[in-house]
Amino acid sequence: MRVLETVSPSGRLLAVAAVAAWGLGAVLGWDELVLLGATAVVLLAFASLLTLGHGSVRVAVGITKRRLQPDDSTRCAVEVEHQGRRSLFAPEVELPIGKDRVEVFDRGREIEIAGLRRGVIAVGPATTVRGDPLGLLRRTVPMTEVVEVFVHPLTVPLEPLGTGLLRDLEGCTTNDVSMSDLAFHALREYAPGDDRRHIHWRSTAKLAQDGRFLVRQYLDSRRAHIVVVVDGESFPDGDVFETALSAGASVVKRAVADEIDTTVVAAGHVSRRGGAQHALDVFARAELGGPVLAEAATRAVAAAPDATLVVLITGAKHGYAELRVAAAAFPPEVRKVVLRVDPSAHTKRAASTAFTVLTLRQLNDLPALLSGGTLQ
Repeated sequence: MRVLETVSPSGRLLAVAAVAAWGLGAVLGWDELVLLGATAVVLLAFASLLTLGHGSVRVAVGITKRRLQPDDSTRCAVEVEHQGRRSLFAPEVELPIGKDRVEVFDRGREIEIAGLRRGVIAVGPATTVRGDPLGLLRRTVPMTEVVEVFVHPLTVPLEPLGTGLLRDLEGCTTNDVSMSDLAFHALREYAPGDDRRHIHWRSTAKLAQDGRFLVRQYLDSRRAHIVVVVDGESFPDGDVFETALSAGASVVKRAVADEIDTTVVAAGHVSRRGGAQHALDVFARAELGGPVLAEAATRAVAAAPDATLVVLITGAKHGYAELRVAAAAFPPEVRKVVLRVDPSAHTKRAASTAFTVLTLRQLNDLPALLSGGTLQ
């Protein structure tokens, strides 16, 4: 099967013609057809000789920058070393860049990759190509691995998110009552089973009567953990989807800078508590047409069961009932913010008992929309 893969369509056509001409010439007694078939066989044999051998070529590919912004450029350095004596029919080297662009050369060179849009650009694998001048046979051997270049979405600078996420030595306080933590909440009467180490003796001596004791109660503390979810099916076109990804990437970039644990679910791709670059890589991989918002929210719950804040980014397609279903996937104690990207609406905020709804018209409105502790 691998041998057949080296034969080009023109080579297969020539092989069929050779067999047909030779056979027909032998049957009819036409020496011209036999000679024609023999000539085709000689050509195929000569082409086979040119494709044989492993070749002593070393290829190395290096990328200057693997993570870029849209319209940025990077340079790809390709080193080609022909070990030993270089023959006339030394193999060429092909380097695929993206889906369509292929560079062909027989010695080292430097390639500029420019004009990129958000996404993942696959560079490589670099392959050596052996073949004949007529293109009858073509044998390729991969020499390097595929190198991915990530083009992240555009982002806008945001105010620090840590202002409203009150953090103590262990994390941020919640509304959950605990019997042992750092954030003091209140005093209550002692109940069987309470730890006697939490009895507040001074208050007991002043306020308690009839031998009753007062114990301390605390608010449970937990480390802040933001989850950003971008669904991939509620946007009318690619431009609105790009705005949604840019908004999510801006929030993630700010959260990572504030040293807040961050999980990203973008159109089905998941990143769990990675650094800023790895989290933004998820946005680069996202494509329009991913899972619906409710399914994306379910994946986010599985990826981050200890979330304290979730930002659901969606389009104008979903109504309040659908947004409520997606938000209900998270526990009640998790704060929920829904960011609806709608170029035809005005940027605004609307709070409800279940979650806060933000409407974003364009990316430049995001800093003002999130200012003043909106994500608190």
